Amino acid sequence: MTEITWLTQDAHDRLTAEFENRQGPMRVEITKKIEAAREEGDLKENGGYHAAREEQGKNEARIRQLRQLLENSRIGVPEAAEGEVSHGKVISVRLVDFNEVERFLLGSREEAAHASIDVYSPTSPLGAAVLGKRVGDRTSYQLANGKEMSVEILNVEDYV
Repeated sequence: MTEITWLTQDAHDRLTAEFENRQGPMRVEITKKIEAAREEGDLKENGGYHAAREEQGKNEARIRQLRQLLENSRIGVPEAAEGEVSHGKVISVRLVDFNEVERFLLGSREEAAHASIDVYSPTSPLGAAVLGKRVGDRTSYQLANGKEMSVEILNVEDYV
């Protein structure tokens, strides 16, 4: 089963515009660069040709990525009870061992590029640990160094 990616309307619009640009004008521009480089002759030693082909490959890969993302995305946030951690919510947690508070958006990588707050994916260690929990719950997750970090969920609010 394919995982649904929840996006804000703004992120969906940005990604749709990027997809359309990459499929249309950008693809045409790259094709013209390749054609112009071919006319220069020997392709083995033609740096412009190889650079344009590499650019074409990256563009086509991003088109495939955007197509898959947009086909499997939903606009908004999933249904969640009041105070329950879900995708698209701003979460405040207390790092128990350090008695520090961290505030972040539980969202997709696509949201992170334009968010004014740190964004953690629901599949990240912290995101997966808090997803579905409620205000007042304690949970823990494993850090990259193998140690365990305990967190307490302090607040869950809508992302605006």
